[in-house]
Amino acid sequence: MELIQLPIDGYEKVVKCHDPASGLKALIAVHDITLGPALGGLRMWPYNTEDEALTDALRLARGMTYKSAVANTGLGGGKSVIIGDSKTQKSEALFRSMGKFIESFGGMYTTAEDVGIGIKELEWIRLETKHVTGLSRESGSSGNPSPFTARGVTRGLRAVTEEAFGTSRLDGFHYAIQGLGHVGAEIARGLSIMGAFVTIADIDPAVIEEFSVLPGVEAVEPDAIYDVDCDVFVPCALGGILNDDTIPRLKCRAVAGAANNQLLEDRHAEMLRQRDIIYAPDYVINAGGIVNVSVEVGQGGYNERAAVQKIENIYTALKEVFDTARNEDITTASAADKVAEHRLEQARSRRGSPTA
Repeated sequence: MELIQLPIDGYEKVVKCHDPASGLKALIAVHDITLGPALGGLRMWPYNTEDEALTDALRLARGMTYKSAVANTGLGGGKSVIIGDSKTQKSEALFRSMGKFIESFGGMYTTAEDVGIGIKELEWIRLETKHVTGLSRESGSSGNPSPFTARGVTRGLRAVTEEAFGTSRLDGFHYAIQGLGHVGAEIARGLSIMGAFVTIADIDPAVIEEFSVLPGVEAVEPDAIYDVDCDVFVPCALGGILNDDTIPRLKCRAVAGAANNQLLEDRHAEMLRQRDIIYAPDYVINAGGIVNVSVEVGQGGYNERAAVQKIENIYTALKEVFDTARNEDITTASAADKVAEHRLEQARSRRGSPTA
């Protein structure tokens, strides 16, 4: 196994790995460990180039630092990627090699599930390192993070409706949900039970058929979801969906959903603000999953009650972001970054203090 450390400004440690025996080509990026060891998922994707994989790992690792800081997980941010096709190139040997790669960080980085990775792969990794979270409940781990992500988004929606409409009640409002994967489906089902009106869109006709029978739920074609006259647009599918083409079409008072990297470019946060649309920064409102698995790290075992209590704080985190944006006349995206950076600076100051 060949490990090459890459000198990347602003990152604690970035290493690429090539293991000809197993076929592993991977990268681990640790962005910041000021608040604690780095936690971030493992993604397997058929990147066209190594540079493309590196760019993704760096971007995602930085995002994890900010997500963990705002969510008060007590952890830093990192990410790992495997260059490969998750449908055809998985093997026990490959993931055990990945486990050895993670182990080489000596506890600086702990991995979890992400795109292309499931519990089976994490269990292979666990054979070579203890620095892995999100395994099955049967093993004493936290299991599937999706219900906890959905719980966090629903909790965050209370801060959003309070900011937009002056009430933290969720019933009586109209939500347009884009994407009914594991998280979006949980949110749709919960809002329906609460008595909200929900418009849904998904590329899977079977899913649409299943959810259209729920009380207060109707469906539209995937592209039509941007044109729905609603109170809150809830993106739970792909990233980059808030852009020059879609933002002018929105007919809502707020955007708040589980999808990662919703803004195609940073400037689109200002575009939403100019339209008087409140944006709940994605890495703040969708932090429930990472909060859940973070409870496994340094806690002497997973505790669901502790995880749920921490997830409830997403409401408070969003309130702080909204207050910062309003008081400083900046976008909520900039405010979220500012809150994260402030917490990092506070931690650095304490670490540097003689009395710390």
